Amino acid sequence: MADVQPLRALRYDLDGAGPLQDLVSPPYDVIDEARRAGLAGRSPYNVVGVDLPRSEGDPYAAAAELLHRWREEGAVVRDERPALWALTQDYRTPGDGRMTRRGFLCRVGIEEYGAGRVRPHERTHPGPKEDRLRLTRATRANLSPIFALHSDPGRQAWAAIAPHTSGEPWDTVTDEDGTEHRLWRVEDASAVEAVQAALADAELLIADGHHRYETARVYAEEIGGEGAHRYVLAYLVALEDPGLTVFPTHRLVRGLRPDQHETLADAIRASFEIEEVAPEALAPAAGEGPLELGYVDAHFKRPLRLTLRDQRIADDALADHAEPYRRLDTAVLEALLLKGALGMTDDSIAHLDGLGYARDAAEAIELVQAGTYDAAFLMRPAPVSRIREIAAAGETMPPKSTYFFPKVLTGLVFNPLDQD
Repeated sequence: MADVQPLRALRYDLDGAGPLQDLVSPPYDVIDEARRAGLAGRSPYNVVGVDLPRSEGDPYAAAAELLHRWREEGAVVRDERPALWALTQDYRTPGDGRMTRRGFLCRVGIEEYGAGRVRPHERTHPGPKEDRLRLTRATRANLSPIFALHSDPGRQAWAAIAPHTSGEPWDTVTDEDGTEHRLWRVEDASAVEAVQAALADAELLIADGHHRYETARVYAEEIGGEGAHRYVLAYLVALEDPGLTVFPTHRLVRGLRPDQHETLADAIRASFEIEEVAPEALAPAAGEGPLELGYVDAHFKRPLRLTLRDQRIADDALADHAEPYRRLDTAVLEALLLKGALGMTDDSIAHLDGLGYARDAAEAIELVQAGTYDAAFLMRPAPVSRIREIAAAGETMPPKSTYFFPKVLTGLVFNPLDQD
């Protein structure tokens, strides 16, 4: 049962801090040093200073000190009354179409993973959790939300919020991908109650932010007792929302020994039909049939389409997993080739030992052609229905099996953890 609550947000005072456009940032894990410098140059109040701190001393203490200074200067203020925050994201799709995803920011009660409560859908990497925990301890706030999905076939939650989005938004941000983020503060008690009623029996499936949720859970246990620290900032979207889009994350491998090249080639020939395709057709289209992959290696550099010969091959390799998991592209690739042929383990995958990721197919191909990686596997996007089935079966996907687009910006609102 989801404990969905409005929050007395920490937020930017736009009169004191300037337009939100200059203050927000993408999630910390997609920001390199050049991008961080560009964001910091937009405003002395850009959230990257707190969310991705840099200091000659303790960066986490520096982040806490900076947030405290912003509050003293009035650039960041605490709302007097709790509210939900409606958020729409109008974005470009492949082919230059446009779609809109609709959801809302709130705080959600932290629970152990389990049926009827909160479910993960991917395995996580260990490093980011320690970093985010140290930052949470120092700032005593959630700086960016988790992104979670809930079932709402009648879209009753959004129906309660929608009337409050007919007027001018609190502010609007257009990011570098051309996505327009529009934010409204919804304080109306009847709307809040209707949202809570619509989600009273909902199970939450984490789409993005597993590290942040697990960090919040550890922090809550460290503090103990009841209070604001038992909640985490969340962006909630209905599984049935027509603007919900999932993109693939492509796999890259490096450091292959000569014998591993041969082993990989043998494994591909044994389990897949192989067809050479035009370079522009290398990335496979979305589909529900047997696994299809785009494949290119640094030696031959020939764009190949790999199609699983028979689903029974995946069933045998993943016999100890639930049926929906055995039809997940990333799981089949991991079992047959990454683990089966190349000998990777869950630990080596978690620590990116010989493995890398690319969001963009062209980037993946370029990295192989340049010799940075030995081979690339181009993936299909995972259907939302498959994600839900796998979570319901109690399984967690391989890391980076999904890329929900667009990302939720950091800095829209903050969730303070030190007081109610």
